[in-house]
Amino acid sequence: MTEAAAERETLTWDGFGEACRSIARTIVADGFSPEVVVAIARGGLLPAGAIAYGLGAKNCGAINVEFYTGIGTVLDAPEVLPPELDMTYLDGRRVLLVDDVADSGRTLALAVTLLRDRGADVRSATIYTKPTTIIQPDYAFKDTDLWIDFPWSFQGSVVEEDAGLERSA
Repeated sequence: MTEAAAERETLTWDGFGEACRSIARTIVADGFSPEVVVAIARGGLLPAGAIAYGLGAKNCGAINVEFYTGIGTVLDAPEVLPPELDMTYLDGRRVLLVDDVADSGRTLALAVTLLRDRGADVRSATIYTKPTTIIQPDYAFKDTDLWIDFPWSFQGSVVEEDAGLERSA
């Protein structure tokens, strides 16, 4: 194992499936039955969909929040981006809010507050939590203090890849 590999937590596609299934089982065992699963986009989109399938939940939505702009680089504060989630629908409903990781926890805390302010009964789930988080999700698969390579994002975008090819040509 290289030094660089030792400094990262790597989630494989198989590990992703196992993690989401485990979180769904924990939620069911806890007796929580969400009426709506809301992803924090972009990182929470795939976990939210997989967990929703595991729970048999069909009502899904997403809230777009930007905080991380690159590895270790963040905005001053998380920002909600358009398009906006129809918050009026969530009033009084049981909502499971899903993200990939609670790193600083600031994105998760913002989203939980927004949904609760709209009258939703919110519980949160992440695949990973880090010791730096300011909010602990109600459900999580694993704790780590390493940077995480998720199978859907560790390679970067095809646009970035194509731009790199053009520069070297």
